[in-house]
Amino acid sequence: MWPLPDLAGPGLAVVVLGLVSAASWGAGDFGGGMLSRRAPLFGVVFGSQLVGLVAALGIGIARGEPPPHGSDVAWCVAAGAFGVIGITALYRGLSVGRMGVVAPTTGVLAVVIPVTVGFALEGLPPPEVIAGIAAAIVAVVLVTRAPGHADGRPSGLEWGLLGGVGIGLFNVCIGQLSGEGAFGPLVLIRLVQAGILLAVIVVGRQAWRMPLSLARWILLIGLLDMGGNAAFILAAQAGELAIAATLSSLYPVGTVLLAIGVLHERLTPSHAAGIALTAVAIALIGLGTAGS
Repeated sequence: MWPLPDLAGPGLAVVVLGLVSAASWGAGDFGGGMLSRRAPLFGVVFGSQLVGLVAALGIGIARGEPPPHGSDVAWCVAAGAFGVIGITALYRGLSVGRMGVVAPTTGVLAVVIPVTVGFALEGLPPPEVIAGIAAAIVAVVLVTRAPGHADGRPSGLEWGLLGGVGIGLFNVCIGQLSGEGAFGPLVLIRLVQAGILLAVIVVGRQAWRMPLSLARWILLIGLLDMGGNAAFILAAQAGELAIAATLSSLYPVGTVLLAIGVLHERLTPSHAAGIALTAVAIALIGLGTAGS
């Protein structure tokens, strides 16, 4: 099988791959949020899932990965269902509610759920890693805070809760895969997600048609989302689920940095503190896993 690069041991591998996952998801969420302002929500999600499906299939064939089998099939189906619920709820919440409520609710649940399961299944990691995980959770809350606005918009809390539970359970399911490849499971996950979205669009008569002029952005968002998922699967296979989930769940940092750099949004003290605490969390987790 066409091998992936050697990252010099599982301790370093889970850190590097977790951060790659966070960077890819952060950029993808920024692009998805921007595009959802100009196109139907279900069109953005469905189109990006199809792009990810084609990309994962091509890479999986090139690497000679076998299709999922045994218990991996059930975990992939469950991951696909939870994942599509999570990302759709997150995008919906950000479009109708307040980001300062939806984003931190989703981000914290997305890390707390798999970290809790990881501790239960794999035991507690070293003290430095536990401190790093705690710092990362606080960092996610800080970096995704936004000033409140008296504009009459609903909080969107229910969508944030649904999104966080969906993404958190997606991460848990990914952590249960056997470790036989990453892109083979991604193909099945994407098929499940595309099928669910198609059923919702048809039965619910949801708007989904996308202008051709936005095709290149759908392509980019789909590749970023697929890359983030692939990196997270590999991270969970390389090390402990709690560490992989924590590092990948730092994706809001990337989204906020892009908003500051591209949209010239103001860097608040909360953002700055969250970004600084992210560096501390990464250093602590890296220190704790260095000997793994």
